[in-house]
Amino acid sequence: MQFSEQWLRQYVNPALDSEGLGHALTMAGLEVEAMEPVAAGFSKVVVAEIVSVEKHPDADRLQICKVNVGTGELLQIVCGAPNARAGLKAPCALVGAELPGFKIKQAKVRGVESFGMMCSAKELGLAEESNGLLELAAEAEIGQDIRALFELDDKLFTLKLTPNRTDCLSIVGIARDVTALTGATLSLPTISPVAAGIDAKQTVTVSEPAACPRYTGRVIQGVNAAAATPDWMVRRLERSGVRSISAIVDITNYVLLEQGQPLHAFDADKLQGGIEIRYARAGETLVLLNEQTIELQPDMLVIADNAGALALAGIMGGDSSAVSNDTSNIFLESAFFAPGVIVGKARRLNFSTDSSYRFERGVDFANTLPALERATSLVLEICGGEPGPVIEILGSLPARPPVRLRIARLTSVLGISLTAEDVIDVLKKLDFSYQRNDDEFEVTPPSYRFDIEIEEDLIEEVARLYGYDNIPATPPQAELRMLPSAEANLNRNWLRDSLAASGYQEIVSYSFVDESWERELLGNAAPIALKNPIASNLSVMRTGLWGGLLETLMYNLNRKQERVRLFEIGATYFSHADGYSEVTRISGLAYGDAAPEQWAQPAREVDFFDVKAEVERLAGGDALYVAAQHPALHPGQTAQVVLNGKAIGWIGKLHPKWQQQYQLPRSAILFELEVEPLLKRKVAQYTQVPKFPPVRRDMAVVVDENITIQALMDTMRSAKNPLINDIALFDVYRGKGIAEGKKSLAFLVLIQDTQKTLTDIEADAVMASLLDLLVQQHGATLRN
Repeated sequence: MQFSEQWLRQYVNPALDSEGLGHALTMAGLEVEAMEPVAAGFSKVVVAEIVSVEKHPDADRLQICKVNVGTGELLQIVCGAPNARAGLKAPCALVGAELPGFKIKQAKVRGVESFGMMCSAKELGLAEESNGLLELAAEAEIGQDIRALFELDDKLFTLKLTPNRTDCLSIVGIARDVTALTGATLSLPTISPVAAGIDAKQTVTVSEPAACPRYTGRVIQGVNAAAATPDWMVRRLERSGVRSISAIVDITNYVLLEQGQPLHAFDADKLQGGIEIRYARAGETLVLLNEQTIELQPDMLVIADNAGALALAGIMGGDSSAVSNDTSNIFLESAFFAPGVIVGKARRLNFSTDSSYRFERGVDFANTLPALERATSLVLEICGGEPGPVIEILGSLPARPPVRLRIARLTSVLGISLTAEDVIDVLKKLDFSYQRNDDEFEVTPPSYRFDIEIEEDLIEEVARLYGYDNIPATPPQAELRMLPSAEANLNRNWLRDSLAASGYQEIVSYSFVDESWERELLGNAAPIALKNPIASNLSVMRTGLWGGLLETLMYNLNRKQERVRLFEIGATYFSHADGYSEVTRISGLAYGDAAPEQWAQPAREVDFFDVKAEVERLAGGDALYVAAQHPALHPGQTAQVVLNGKAIGWIGKLHPKWQQQYQLPRSAILFELEVEPLLKRKVAQYTQVPKFPPVRRDMAVVVDENITIQALMDTMRSAKNPLINDIALFDVYRGKGIAEGKKSLAFLVLIQDTQKTLTDIEADAVMASLLDLLVQQHGATLRN
C-alpha cells in the first residue's frame, strides 16, 4: 500500500515528523517498507511567464526570452527549448538555484547575458525524459515556488501490510489507526447523501445473494466524461502508484484508495436490459478491460445484462460496457462480494487487481453505500450530470459475533499487568463497542475489522496500542535440572561425530528429487509426486539419499577433488495405502583412495570392507550382512544390513552402469541405514577381569563354496559354551589342496575359565564340540 504523506495528514496530522510517523506505524504492525521523497531536491525555482521572445543573434537554436518571475523586473534568459514562446508559463530557476546535479549561475551564452534558466521536467528531476519546457497551467501564480505548486515537499510511504489488515488498504483506514496510536484528531471527508435529481433507475437482480450480500448503484445522466481530472486528484493517484486514465475512472480509483471500497462505472447506454449478479454460464466468454479474453468458469461471479456477462464481479470490468470520453450516462456500482467467492479467481487468470486484492480479503460492508455517495459527489463536482435515486439490494451480511477478552488471559500472554481501565482506553481508541463484566469484556469488532475473530486478536490490539516498546523484555526464568537420559539411547549427533571423525563431510540436499533417480537408481516406480514442483528436475519426494550424494560427488570431482567422503542425515518419504510415512536415514559415500596420500603407506582404492567398518561402528558391531540385489549397487558386491532381525539398510559398490552414466573414473562405495535402530544400544555391563589366562586354539575347516562365513559363526555361537570367550575368522583359502567348489576357513577360538586354569583336555573337548556342530549342520571337514 503506497500513499502520499500529505494526503494522510489532511485526515490526521499527528505531532510527529515523517520519521516519527513511520516508526509509529511500523511499531504498530503496519511496517513501513519504504519512505522516499516524491521529487529530487531543488530550490529557488518559481513559476515564470515568458513575456517576449527574440532570436539569438549568434545561434540558430537559441532564443532570448524576457521572463516575468514576479519580482517587478523582467529577467533576460537565453533558452533553447523548442516550445519556448511568449505567454507560456513554465518553471524558472533563478540565479543561485540548486537543481539535481548542478547550480544556476549568471552566465553569458554565446555572448548574451542570461540571468537564470527555464526548466523542463527532466531538469527538475520530475521525469526521465522531456522534449521541452514544463508547461504550467495558465492560472498558475507567477512567482509561486514550484515545490509549493506541485506539493513536492511530500513523501511516499509504502506499507508492507500483513494479510489480515485489509482495513489499512485505504487512507481512511490508515488514518483511523494513526488516530488510535497518537491521539491526533481524525478529520475525514464529510459524506452526505446526494439527493436524486432525476427518476432514472437501472433494474438490478441479485440471483446469488450469498455471493453478493449487498449491492448498491445509481444512474447519473448527462456527465461530461471528457472533463479533465483535477491536478490534486491526479497527484494523489500517481503517488499511490495508479495511473490517471479519465475523470470517471480516476474517481472510482480515488474512492478505492481513500475509502477502501472498489467501485465500477458502466456506460449506461451500452447496457442491454436489466443487470443480474449471477454465476457464469457454460461457454460464456468475456473481454476484460485489459483486452484479455477469458472463458468464464461456473464458479466465477459475473455482472451481466440480457446480452451476457459485462464484468467479472469484484475483479475487473468488461470492455463492452466501459466508459469512454463519449459516455454521457453512467451506472455507478458499489457492492460487497463475499471473500470466498472472489479469492483465487484473479490468480487463476494470471493477473491481480486492486479490487480483487481487497475483496478476497474482505472489505467494509457497512461502507458500501457511503462510498457510492462519495463517488457520486465527486462525479457531479468534476463531470457534472444529474443523479438518480440509489438502488440497494440487501441480503444477509456477515455476522460480527462478540469476542471475549479476559484480563487474566491478557496478562498471561503479554507478561505485563494491565487494568480494566487500560483495556477500556484501548477499546475506545479503536472505536470497538464492548460490554464489561468485571474483568471480562465482550467486544464487538466493527465491520471493517475482519481480522478480529478470537481472543488473541484482541490481545494483539491491546499490545499494539499499549506499545511493544513499553513491554519489558524479561528474561525467562526456569529451574535447571539434569534430565534423565537412558544410556541405551544415543543422539543423532553421535552418528555425525562418528563419521566426521573418519573424515566424512556432511551435506544437506533437497527432499525433492528427479523422478528418474527414484525410478532407476532406487527402483521406486511410484514416487510421491509434487502437485506444484519448483523445478522439473525436483518433481517427486525422495525415498533414498544416494542421488544427492552422487550429485555432490560429481560437483567435487569437477573441481579436482580426487578423494571424497560424504554423508547425509535426512528424511525420506513413502506412500502407503493408508497414507504417507517419513523415515530418517543416514547415508554415506566413499570414493578414491582408502587413505590420504603419504610416504609410509602404498596407495589403495577404498573397498567394500573399508566402508563396512564404518557401518559396523554405527551399528554397534551387532549387524548382519545378507547378500542381496539393489538397482543402484553392483551385483555380487551388495549386502542388506540386518540389525536385531530387521533389515535397516544397504551397503555396496556402485553399479557399473551408474559409474558409466556419471562418468566416474573409479567406482564409489555407498551405504544407507535407518537412523532410529542405530540409536538403540545394549548397555555395557561390568565383568570381573579373569585371573586365569585364556587358551587360544585354531581350527580350519573345509566347506562348500556356497556356505557363508556368517552361517558358520552363528552355528558355533549357538552352542553358548560358557568357556568360549571369542570366535573370529582369520583366514580364507582357495587353491591348491582344496577341491573345486570348496573353501578353507580358519577360525581362532579363545577359551577361558574364570575359576581355574584350563587343561588341554578341557580345551580339546570345547574344540571337538564346535567341530561336531559344523560337521552336522554344514557338512564341514577338518582341514589337515
